Amino acid sequence: MGGAFNLGKVFGIQLRLHYSWFIIFALLAFALVAPHWSSGFWWGIGITTCLLFFASVIAHELAHSLVGRANGIPIKSITLFIFGGIAQMTKEAASPNAELKMAAAGPACSAVIGGVCFLIWSFNSGMAAPIANMVWWLMFMNLALATFNMIPGFPLDGGRVLRATLWRFTGDYKRSTRIATRVGEGVGYTFIAGGIAIVFLHPFDLSWFSGLWIAFIGWFLKNAASTSYRQAQWRQTLKRFTAAQVMTVNCPVVPSDVTLNQVVQEYIIPSGCRLFMVADRGKLEGILPLQNIKPVSQQNWGVTQVKEIMVPIDKLKVAEPGQDALNVLEQMDESDTNQILVASEGRVIGVIARDDLITFLRTRAELGI
Repeated sequence: MGGAFNLGKVFGIQLRLHYSWFIIFALLAFALVAPHWSSGFWWGIGITTCLLFFASVIAHELAHSLVGRANGIPIKSITLFIFGGIAQMTKEAASPNAELKMAAAGPACSAVIGGVCFLIWSFNSGMAAPIANMVWWLMFMNLALATFNMIPGFPLDGGRVLRATLWRFTGDYKRSTRIATRVGEGVGYTFIAGGIAIVFLHPFDLSWFSGLWIAFIGWFLKNAASTSYRQAQWRQTLKRFTAAQVMTVNCPVVPSDVTLNQVVQEYIIPSGCRLFMVADRGKLEGILPLQNIKPVSQQNWGVTQVKEIMVPIDKLKVAEPGQDALNVLEQMDESDTNQILVASEGRVIGVIARDDLITFLRTRAELGI
């Protein structure tokens, strides 16, 4: 997800924060301190509550991630954004039981946190009012997070539980994904319709803002469901092809000591090539993808040599010709790379770039095949 920055690693999983998270942080803080906006103490309570909820969302996503990892689903990173968080998996669950456990872990964690806050709030009658208010809000927000995520619409946790259940009983992953996605889109449209209705029924009070927010959530869910289904379709498509079928062969070869200006003028502009092998005296030194050239200022193309920005051979992963294309993509995700060499009997016969896989999938989608 673009527009995010790294916070560090937890249990070996990269934690990232999207800038949109600050919107919900500000809204929650304002809701908590609005009745006492002039009190610095209440501002402290509001900000502390938001930070604790922030930690609760991290716990929710870590529950997904750790259970997923224990069930053979590698988790690359967790990104917190305006609607909560999302864990980036490098591959999908291999069985319905694995997906069911991973999907249920997050809401279960939030429900436990909410339950603990409820017990603290219920059995501490002597608690100071600001602290009681903080505990109540943490209870409410965590239980709301658990409830919202269990809505049975993909890609929400409840939608993944629905898909896992259907998958388990039907044995058909593709059909289960389609049904869960359609339910997710239906949930999105329901939120949109409900939000618009609230706006029109209450145009002169603050309820219209709630309606607008609900409609926005619905729009997000509808788009997330459609995008997730398309990605699931693409992954299934890649399973049907091998590395040899999607690799690029006969890539242009450039020496490592030529300048970027020469590469652009003599190779890229005339041929439209986006990927080059870098070799000196017949020895492969690395590869040069177009995306490595883009960050370099055009003013420096004349003095920047290929070897300065190429991906060296020792940092490239290798795939076998018969390896399925989905496995190649998962290998890219796990190693955080955008290119993989294809080798047979110790000889490089081609290269696969992430951009090429995307183009391959889009072309098939446009042709309807």
